Amino acid sequence: MGSHMARNLITAGYKVTVHDINENSMKKFSDDGIPTKQSPLEVSMSSDVVITMLPSSSHVLEVYNGTNGLLGGGSHLGPWLYIDSSTVDPQTSRKISTAISRCHLKENKGYAENPMILDAPVSGGVPAAEAAKLTFMVGGLEEAYLAAKPLLLSMGKRAIYCGGAGNGSAAKICNNMAMAISMLGVSEAFALGQNLGIKASTLTDIFNCSSARCWSSDTYNPVPGVMEGVPSSRNYDGGFTSKLMAKDLDLAMASASGVGFKCPMGSEALEIYRKLCGDGCELKDFSCAFRHYYAGKDEE
Repeated sequence: MGSHMARNLITAGYKVTVHDINENSMKKFSDDGIPTKQSPLEVSMSSDVVITMLPSSSHVLEVYNGTNGLLGGGSHLGPWLYIDSSTVDPQTSRKISTAISRCHLKENKGYAENPMILDAPVSGGVPAAEAAKLTFMVGGLEEAYLAAKPLLLSMGKRAIYCGGAGNGSAAKICNNMAMAISMLGVSEAFALGQNLGIKASTLTDIFNCSSARCWSSDTYNPVPGVMEGVPSSRNYDGGFTSKLMAKDLDLAMASASGVGFKCPMGSEALEIYRKLCGDGCELKDFSCAFRHYYAGKDEE
């Protein structure tokens, strides 16, 4: 994700410096003449804006607060804006925002009096990252969002302001919870239909011109043989893994618990994806629930 986003910033004319713990990823940039740094702190010291794209909350906390992290140089910071596009819980986003709000800029930038951060997770996955068609869900100060919008639209097709710090992260985990529940509901209905003697392609035609129509039926159909160019057409390889879906559902359930809200369907979805991961499907696309949980059959 991050490498494609960086490439699109370069294409848009921005001067980009990169860091990754994966040496091979860094070499691809250095071979193209793009500057690389050995730590997040080094990136911070040479940048006006820092964008992070990381796997989990623990990685975000380490990259910002850890040894040689982005905030490791003390309370006076070089960058005026940080954008975290990782999918994390809202509490983590708010914790980092609070830490940055206590800092100052090393020098007056003219357009910012103090350093700011946006939580800006994305929807669209690797294909959208490569094609610069991501959707950004953005939390933080509105003035920071407006200033960052040209940057975001160099990497995506749309940016939606969600409110204060952590609200972008909240929007992302709600979106992914709904996506998981929708995929499971569609998969369950297709599998039931097959058991009742109805072809999945027939049900797809019905769903897509009636009230059951949704992204899981018309864009990302989980039944092998019904739709080309989606993970179900290639043995569920590629796409958004069941492991990542389980992680995002876990974030959603932990956040719900933190505010005393019950999510019975979200909780059940989490258990299903945990089972899929335990059964060896963790690297399969999350639409594999149709075959590997509901025992659905390929379309002939």
